[in-house]
Amino acid sequence: MPFTAEMDALRACLPQRVAVSRAHAANGQVASYIPDLAKTPREALGISILDPSGNSASAGDSGLPFTMQSVSKVFTLILALMDRGEHIVFSKVGMEPSGDNFNSMLKLELVEPGIPFNPLINAGAIVISSLIKGDGPQKKSARILHFFRELAHNDALDYNLEEYRSESSTAFRNRSLAYFLKDNGVLKDDVEEVLDVYFHHCAVEISCPDLARMALVLACGGNDPISGQSLIPRRFVQIAKTFMVTCGMYNASGEFAIGVGLPAKSGVSGGIMTMVPGRYGIGVVGPALNRKGNSVAGVHLLETLSREFDWSLF
Repeated sequence: MPFTAEMDALRACLPQRVAVSRAHAANGQVASYIPDLAKTPREALGISILDPSGNSASAGDSGLPFTMQSVSKVFTLILALMDRGEHIVFSKVGMEPSGDNFNSMLKLELVEPGIPFNPLINAGAIVISSLIKGDGPQKKSARILHFFRELAHNDALDYNLEEYRSESSTAFRNRSLAYFLKDNGVLKDDVEEVLDVYFHHCAVEISCPDLARMALVLACGGNDPISGQSLIPRRFVQIAKTFMVTCGMYNASGEFAIGVGLPAKSGVSGGIMTMVPGRYGIGVVGPALNRKGNSVAGVHLLETLSREFDWSLF
């Protein structure tokens, strides 16, 4: 189906598809281990889809603000690759799925050389945060926020400071991971400064249209087709999208690849960023999560759309 005809079909069907998928939120729970996340509406579900010509389709609670959480890890990985290059980045983090929960520290002890399995689990993303260039945590965080604003084409993006403080004050497991990495010699910088950068980029607040614009840049090989800017080297987009397929949906990544068949990254605020390469950037929010930390209603919605429009890459 041609782009324009498919976009028209999406605009027509999305409200109904969202309404059907929203009912699945009853099978999930809003994340509460970060206390501020527990305030988000469990039944919310929204989606935005953007094509290279700037045509869009949105439905449901697409304007609901939410923090990026682990979705941000895709872009901090890219920025670290741009800052340091592949050799340095992958001397600090691995390239394989872990098969464990996103906040697990099990294999850091069991596997030599004790580096995190990949950059999208918490331990790996903490290490990646340490590789961002900048003189101190404030300048590193400022560079990350500037990068996110460029990708979203939205200078108003900012931190949700309540969620930043909420996560920072309760992040006992992430602190354990970081201090273990410090003890192993993987982290060289001050642990609390690295964690400050990590908590800040997780707390950047966006909405579905912002996320769809960021995803579109990845879908188009690092170029923003709407503004005409080249923002990311193609090689680093390839790396990021590969990690999204193998690790982006935590330890349900294989299940998502079979059910939806697209590169994706989720976060515990209920966000899912995905894309149809060369065609669409897609942002979804659905705060009710399954036991693996992914949006129940959001995954159902993407499975429905992928089947209906034959989006799967596999």
